Amino acid sequence: MERADEKAARLKTLMAERRTEPGRLIPILQAAQRLYGYLPRPVMEAVAEGTDIPVAEVYGVATFYAQFRLEPTGENVVRCCMGTACHVRGALKVLRALEKKLAITAGATSGDGRFTLETVNCIGACGLAPVLTVNDKVFGALLPEKAVEILDQYE
Repeated sequence: MERADEKAARLKTLMAERRTEPGRLIPILQAAQRLYGYLPRPVMEAVAEGTDIPVAEVYGVATFYAQFRLEPTGENVVRCCMGTACHVRGALKVLRALEKKLAITAGATSGDGRFTLETVNCIGACGLAPVLTVNDKVFGALLPEKAVEILDQYE
């Protein structure tokens, strides 16, 4: 596992390489998130300092785009689709079963750090509704019981 000072050095090098590129902020934040797993405040402050972009702008970009995380995530990220097709076909019941199984609500990470449960507006697999993903693997045509069984595979 990479040490914090090694991560900081890699991020600093990346920022120096991209310092004059237009539109550099998003790729730098993506790289920082890959290094740290999320974007903690000190990392965003380092990005602001290393790019001469105000910290408020860095924070604004990080909070605007759903791809960026300000909190650490679990080992497995479970996304339950709540789009129209999924909702009509019982996504809320699937979500409630997952919340019960993991003893958390959507948007939280389990106490053991194994799972983060999120809702998304659409996964793009409406024909398989209701749908969820675990670490970007798609599971469809779900009933609440089947969704719980899927999580059992990741424990």
